Amino acid sequence: MARWEPGARERLVVAAVDLFAEQGYDNTTVAQIAERAGVTKSTFFRHFPDKRELLVAGQETLRQLLAEGIAEAPAEAGPLAAVAAGLVRASSAMGPVNRELAPRIKAAVAASTELQERDALKSVSLAEAMTEALRARGVPGPAAALAAELGVLAFKRGFAEWSGQDTRDELAGYTLDALDELRAAAASLD
Repeated sequence: MARWEPGARERLVVAAVDLFAEQGYDNTTVAQIAERAGVTKSTFFRHFPDKRELLVAGQETLRQLLAEGIAEAPAEAGPLAAVAAGLVRASSAMGPVNRELAPRIKAAVAASTELQERDALKSVSLAEAMTEALRARGVPGPAAALAAELGVLAFKRGFAEWSGQDTRDELAGYTLDALDELRAAAASLD
């Protein structure tokens, strides 16, 4: 086992997703994940506190990118335009590996109540980050929360469509299209 080979974190995520798909989340051990990734258990624990964290590995980065995009939106941008800027920023961090792993992660989450709960917490966390960023721009609480929730839904819908496509298109187009659809749907509720 190579101890200092680069890419250990990514290999651990891929190994875990593959094992979760093959034998289920509950039947997969940290030792098996480390072995499949070609690292030691110590290396696993340097990157992740436990196996639950593997599937939300980029959550903090995603939170930060969404918040930064919102904060850097033009001053005259309304709440949804600022959310769109956050979606563009966050989408830029997603590439072919994310697209490739998405169906396997979705299957692993669908098969585990624990992972479903973790996924729900991830959505709450992303909405919270966007709400805080919008409030820092002066958007009132209820409007900030609603815009943030629409942003999370747009990201999830756009990511699901993008990851199901065999295309070189960027994720941002899918998330922005989803946000536009949600904006139109919200306007039709009146």
